[in-house]
Amino acid sequence: MDLVGLASFPARPPFAIRARVLTPLAAGGWLDLPDGLLHVDVTGRLGFVGVAAGRPDLAADALDLRGLVVMPGLVDLHAHLPQLPNAGLGAGLDLLTWLERCIFPLERAFDASTAERLAPAAWRTFAAAGSTTVVAYSAVYADSTEVAFRTAEAHGIRAIIGQVLMDRERYDQGVPDPEGLDRSIRESADLCARWHGRDEGRLRYAVTPRFAVSCSAELLRASAELAAATGAYWQTHLAEDPAELAAVARLFPEARDYLDVYDRAGGLTERAILAHAIHLSDREIDRLAETGAHVAHCPSSNLFLSSGMMPLARYLERGLSIGLGSDVAAGPEPSLFAVMRVGSFTQSALRVAGAATDPPLDPLGWLRLASLEGARCLGLERSIGSIETGKEADLIVVDPTVTAAVQAEAGTIAAGLLDDPVDLLSRLMYRAHPSMIRAAWVRGRRLAGPGGWEPDAA
Repeated sequence: MDLVGLASFPARPPFAIRARVLTPLAAGGWLDLPDGLLHVDVTGRLGFVGVAAGRPDLAADALDLRGLVVMPGLVDLHAHLPQLPNAGLGAGLDLLTWLERCIFPLERAFDASTAERLAPAAWRTFAAAGSTTVVAYSAVYADSTEVAFRTAEAHGIRAIIGQVLMDRERYDQGVPDPEGLDRSIRESADLCARWHGRDEGRLRYAVTPRFAVSCSAELLRASAELAAATGAYWQTHLAEDPAELAAVARLFPEARDYLDVYDRAGGLTERAILAHAIHLSDREIDRLAETGAHVAHCPSSNLFLSSGMMPLARYLERGLSIGLGSDVAAGPEPSLFAVMRVGSFTQSALRVAGAATDPPLDPLGWLRLASLEGARCLGLERSIGSIETGKEADLIVVDPTVTAAVQAEAGTIAAGLLDDPVDLLSRLMYRAHPSMIRAAWVRGRRLAGPGGWEPDAA
């Protein structure tokens, strides 16, 4: 097919698109419409999703994207906004060394002026990777977190952001600073009051203690209390690295295990998002399932820093709620399609090594984790995560032709080579290409980033 020019994609609702539609369904299963049609009404919701032949009136005026695929926008449950410039740096370092050498210098420099320059480009980068919802850590500064929210508001992406909280100077060194604790909680409360629920819930706040090693018990408790009082999310890291676990055991000798540190603080609720969770005991797995807390699985960063391999299939079998996170910059790419690929390789490696016997996810299962299950982790599954009538139009358009290994044969994709949805998703995962996301929308509003498109260029 002739590629549709960037300016041809609608910037605002209402509009209709005719294309292949592939999406998980909230009730289970999948919808795969080779000649599908979706209509986004003036409110930014999906007024119709079905076969094009079913609504010839809408199809007549629809943007014809046959040969491309419309999918739900992806949900990135774990990313670090200040860290993007150092993506791909520090391979071979362990987590704590990598933080000291590659990350803390960046975060210390993430003041308001740096955020003004970096944050708009970061939101475009996430949208270009197909992520229409991003859960992001900012830095320890309230002013740069304010800028992160303001630029996300202008861009149109769906964002959940938090000012990083930590009251230990260097991991388990130094005495916690009570004055710093009070100030950071007060600043977080002010940010939460301004931004949590902004634009009818498109922007939300996450109270964000970095992880137990950099936080006192008092700070963890105060942060959990703030999240409970405001209805905000509560995000942190859990059981990522063996050295981290050892540090937590030294700092919190009264706790039964790592998860118990957060449990004692009151952080384990259905609004909690815990990144990594690789090294969990059976007790911790059961407690996570019992509390309804959610896990952001970040397989790319887990391997990049040699932190470990999550036994994903076993966790899912035990009832844990899990979505995917890029964890940029420990994850070297913002693309969740690339994260799916690494996650699939990880599960294969566990099976080859005899460390897993559960059936691995197929490609459709990985897409479900990256979309609908991510939305469930945020309590937003009734609004986003799948393409279904009545939901908000958070969408991406994917061009599978650029994934062909031999571009001279790319046209065979449109001729039916990837008719099977498993084959299509397998190609998009294992041959993910930076230019395959052609457009992205949140509530029917087109996002700058994919294809280099900017609103003023239309």
